[in-house]
Amino acid sequence: MEGKIVLPQFGSLEWGILFFVLASSIVALIYGIFLVRYVLRTNVDDKKMLEVSLAIEEGAMAYLRRQFNTMIWFIIALMVILFFVYKSVYTDIRLPLGISIAFLMGVFASYGAGFVGMWLSVKANVRTAYTALTKSFSDSLKISFRAGAVSGMFTLGFGLLGATIIFMAFREEAMKVLVGFGFGAALAALFMRVGGGIYTKAADVGADLVGKVEKGIPEDDPRNAATIADNVGDNVGDCAGMTADVFESYEVTLVAAIILAAATLLDPSFTQKYGQNSEMFALKLIMFPLILRAIGVFSSMIGIWSVRMKEEEQDPMRGITRGYILSAILSIIGFAIVIYLYLVDPITNAPDFRFLIPPSIGILLAVVTMWLTDYFTHPDKKPATEVSYSSKTGPATVILTGMGVGLESTVWAIVVIAGTIGGALLVFPESLSLAAYSIALTGLGLLTTTGYILAMDTYGPITDNAHGIFEMSGVKDQKASRVLDRMDAIGNTTKALTKGLAIATAVIAAISLFRSFIDEAELFLKGIQINLPDVFIGILIGGAVPFLFSSFAIKAVGRAAFLVVEEVRRQFREKPGIMEWKEKPDYGKTVDIVTAAAQKELIGPGILAIFSPILVGFLLGAQALGGFLAGAILTGQLLAVFMANAGGVWDNAKKKIEDGFLGGKGTDSHKAAVVGDTVGDPFKDTAGPSLNPLIKVINLVSLLIAPIVILELPVLLKLSIVIVSLVALTIAVALSKRGAITEENK
Repeated sequence: MEGKIVLPQFGSLEWGILFFVLASSIVALIYGIFLVRYVLRTNVDDKKMLEVSLAIEEGAMAYLRRQFNTMIWFIIALMVILFFVYKSVYTDIRLPLGISIAFLMGVFASYGAGFVGMWLSVKANVRTAYTALTKSFSDSLKISFRAGAVSGMFTLGFGLLGATIIFMAFREEAMKVLVGFGFGAALAALFMRVGGGIYTKAADVGADLVGKVEKGIPEDDPRNAATIADNVGDNVGDCAGMTADVFESYEVTLVAAIILAAATLLDPSFTQKYGQNSEMFALKLIMFPLILRAIGVFSSMIGIWSVRMKEEEQDPMRGITRGYILSAILSIIGFAIVIYLYLVDPITNAPDFRFLIPPSIGILLAVVTMWLTDYFTHPDKKPATEVSYSSKTGPATVILTGMGVGLESTVWAIVVIAGTIGGALLVFPESLSLAAYSIALTGLGLLTTTGYILAMDTYGPITDNAHGIFEMSGVKDQKASRVLDRMDAIGNTTKALTKGLAIATAVIAAISLFRSFIDEAELFLKGIQINLPDVFIGILIGGAVPFLFSSFAIKAVGRAAFLVVEEVRRQFREKPGIMEWKEKPDYGKTVDIVTAAAQKELIGPGILAIFSPILVGFLLGAQALGGFLAGAILTGQLLAVFMANAGGVWDNAKKKIEDGFLGGKGTDSHKAAVVGDTVGDPFKDTAGPSLNPLIKVINLVSLLIAPIVILELPVLLKLSIVIVSLVALTIAVALSKRGAITEENK
C-alpha cells in the first residue's frame, strides 16, 4: 500500500529537521560518553571489592559474546530471506537491499545499546559500593543513577541516528525501509530478553533455594557458589535485556507513527479536508515524530543531571521522582513549542494544538502506569503486606495471594490502556487515519523520556550488584550497609516501574502496527470478521502463542535452576570446609552452567515468534492473520502484566519480611516467602518481560508478509511455505524440551 503513496520531495525545511535530529542523536551519544567518563573517574582502592567486581564483569561479557555468536547466524539467514522476499515486491533493487540492511542495523543498534549500558554497569557497581563506603549517600546515588543513564543515552543516540540515516538515504521512500530497522531491533531484543532472563533467574532461583532455604545463609554470602552467577544475571537480564527491550519499543513506536503518517494520504477524509495541501501536511506529520524524539534527548539529559538528594532525606526515590517529573514537564513544553512553530494547519494557518494532546496523554499513561505498578508491588503498600502476612500459613498461601494480586492488576492496567486509546481516538473524530496516528503519538509520548526511564531501570541492577559486592567483600561498615540496603530496595521499585512502562508501550506499539497491518493487508473495507471460522481460528492460535512462549521460558528457567541447585549442593557436600570459611566455592562452574543453559534456549522462542504468523497468514489468509494478531496482543498484554506484578509482589513481600516483618530472616514465614519469590522470579524477569518483544516481533513479521499474503500465489508455493513453517515450529517445540530434567538424571 505504501507503494501507492507519493510524497513531495524533501525541501530545505525537511533537510533542516533531519540535520537537527541527527545532531540531537550525536549530542545524546556525546552526553553518554561524558557520563561514562564521570563514572570511571572514581577510583576504587579496595582489592577485595575489585576482585568480586572483576569476576562479575568477566562473566557478563563472556555471556554476551556467546549470545551474539549464537544469534548472528539466525540473523544473517533472516537478512538474506528479507532481501529475496522483498525483491519480488519492489522493482527498485535499492528497497529490498535497504530493508535487509536496515534490519541488520536494527539488530546491531539494539545489541549495541544493551552492550554499552551493561559494560558500564559492571564497572559502576563497585564504584557505587565504594562511594557509599568512603563518601556520602548523595554521591553514591549520583554515581549509580548517572551510570544507569548511559544505556538510556545510547538508546536515544543509536535509535535516532539509525532512523535519520535511513531517512537521509531513502528520503521520500524511507517509511518502506524503516520497518526493517524496527524488525531487527525487536528480534535482537527478543533474544536478549529471553537469554538474559533465563540466565539471571536460573542463577537467582538456584542461589536462593540452597543458600537461603536449605543453608540459612544471607543472599550474597560468598560461601554460595551461585552468587557470582546471580550478580552476572542482574546485568545480562536487567541491563542488557531491558535496554534492548526499550530500544526496540523506542524504534517500533517511531516506525509505526511514521508509517501511519504516510498512510493518511490513503484516507479520503484526510485528502478531502486538506486538498492540495494534503501531501505537504502529511510530510509534516512524518517529520513530527522525529522532532518529538529529538526533544526527548534534551529533556532526558536535564532530568538525569537534576537527580540528587539531600542527606537528611534518606530516600533516593524522591530525587528520582523529581527528575522524572521535570523531564516530563520539559517534554510537554517542547511539544507545544514545536507545534506552534511547525505544525500549522494549512487551512486555518494556525498551530493545530490538538497534536499536543496524544503525546501528553502518553506521558500521563506513563505516570498512571508507574503509580499502578508501585501500588501492586511496593513493600509498604497493602497488596505486598497481605502477601507477606499470608506467609504465616506457608508457601501455598503466599503463592495463592500473590497470584490474586497479579490477576487483579491486569484488569486495571488494561482499563488504563483502553482509556488511553479511547482518549487518543477522540482527538481526531473526523479522520480514522489521524485517529490511528494519534494512538501512535501516545506511544511516542510514553517513551519521550526513554533516556530517563532506562536510567531508572539500570540503576536497579547497579545498586543490587553494589550491595552484593559489599557483602561478598566482607566489609563491616553499618552506615554504608544501610545506604546500599536502601538504594537496593529502591532499585527493585524502579525496575518494577520500568517493566510496567515497557508492557504498556508494547501494547500501544502493537495497536499502532495493527492499523498499519490493516492497510498493508488491504483489509480496511473487509475488516476482520470474527464470525468467520478461519478468522476465529486465527484468534485462538494467536491467543495461545504467548502461553506457549511463556512455557518455553519458564521451563527453561526450571531446568537451568535445577542444574544450579544440584551443583551448589554438590559443592557444599564435597567441600564441607566452605561453610566454615576454610574452602572457597567454584563460582566459575555455576557461571558456565547457566551460560550454556541460556544459549540452548535462544532459538526456539525466536522460531515461534517468526513462523507462527507466517503459518497462519499463508494457511488461512490475511483476515485470519489479523485475528491472530488481535489474540496475541490481548493475551500477551494480560500475561505480561500478571507475571510482572505477581513476581514483583512476591519479591517485595519477601523483602518486607527480611526487613523485620513477622520475625525477619530465618523464620518459617521468611522461608515461605522465599518460595513465593522463587516462583515469581521467572515470572517477572524472564517470561513476563519477554512477551513485550514477542508481541512486536509478531506484529512486524505480519506487517512484512502482508503484501505477499494477499497476492495470488501458486498453491504449491503456499503449501511449501506452510510445510516449512510447520517443520520450524515443530523444531522449536523440540528444542524447548531438549535437556529436560528427567533426561539429565537418567
